[in-house]
Amino acid sequence: MATRLFGSQTSLREANRAKLLDSLHKFGAMTQVELAEVTGLSTATVSTLVHQLVDEEQLETKSTTRNGRRATLVALARHQGLGLGLWVERRQLTLVIVDFAKSIIAKHTLPLPFGHKADVTLDRAMVLVNETLNNIDADVNELVGIGVAVAAPVATADRMIAIPGILPGWDGVDIRTPLKTAFGCPVYVDNDANLSAFCESRMGVAVGKRNFVYIGTGDGVGAGITIGGTLLHGVTGLAGEIGHIQVDPLGSICACGNRGCLNTVVSEERLVQLLSVTHGNMTLEDLVAKANDGDPGCRRVIADAAVRIGQVVADLCISVDPEIVVLGGTLSLAGDIFSQPFDEALQRMLFPDAVAPIDVRLSAHPTDAAALGGALVAVEYSSRNDMAR
Repeated sequence: MATRLFGSQTSLREANRAKLLDSLHKFGAMTQVELAEVTGLSTATVSTLVHQLVDEEQLETKSTTRNGRRATLVALARHQGLGLGLWVERRQLTLVIVDFAKSIIAKHTLPLPFGHKADVTLDRAMVLVNETLNNIDADVNELVGIGVAVAAPVATADRMIAIPGILPGWDGVDIRTPLKTAFGCPVYVDNDANLSAFCESRMGVAVGKRNFVYIGTGDGVGAGITIGGTLLHGVTGLAGEIGHIQVDPLGSICACGNRGCLNTVVSEERLVQLLSVTHGNMTLEDLVAKANDGDPGCRRVIADAAVRIGQVVADLCISVDPEIVVLGGTLSLAGDIFSQPFDEALQRMLFPDAVAPIDVRLSAHPTDAAALGGALVAVEYSSRNDMAR
């Protein structure tokens, strides 16, 4: 009985710690009284947890005033400086801030209209950055760099969108200069699958793996390829664009201009359209949620998409011979519903007598790896002075 009680108390304490830290990640620095209100914990519990987390160097405190009274302001501890990651997708902007200890200091998402223009979105991103820095009681001078992930191939020469039409409204846009001018720090721009792979290699399921492939599955598919511990970009930056490999010569026209690309088969629009008669209007997130709830139609659509993606990834793996494949993005949130048929299709297409099968793993950061990778790039490259390349 004593063992069970101790175990339950330990679980409760860990849950309370997680709740407190998550609130600080989400809302920034707060007083202990405000933390109690946000988390629903008692002020005594908050005070105890804060003291413990300060001792562990996860939190830091300082005196402040609220309504004319002295109070203790609690914030996530910051070490050396801050790296900022921005992820620009077709319908969403994600911001992540980390410190040199790889602690996530803040994270926010901002919905975007389809076809959003670069200048408007960059302006909104700058406002969001300033608001977030203010919320975590940080100065802009603490930023050591900014890593920007975009849902499109990025040219190695100028760090602009490499293929017109993939991310509407961003063709020919210089992403780096406005951010560098606004915040006075280096800015690095790359494809979201590449930065997701970077994230997984630094604080995900690929830590310690020098040869692996990251597969991003959202509104389209992309791959981040790491060989010998280095991201593979290719001569023009198009390495890993597996969403534009042809799978149906008579298929639909893709945004890239070719016919029957993988993305035309497994895009969000295509997958939800398959169930429009029986399920009505859905998003990709709705599709995954219903599949996880046991909906047979949604499970079938996701499993079929997994097979098509797995077949293409098998060709990639035969070419680069990775140790593991990491699955991320929205479809990966379906867990075994997606990963099992993907794995079966992958292994079926590989060499039958291979020395060792390729290990398939679900991402540790399925929905924010690209933004987190951008922030980690900013931190790591800041000491190497090569972010502007």
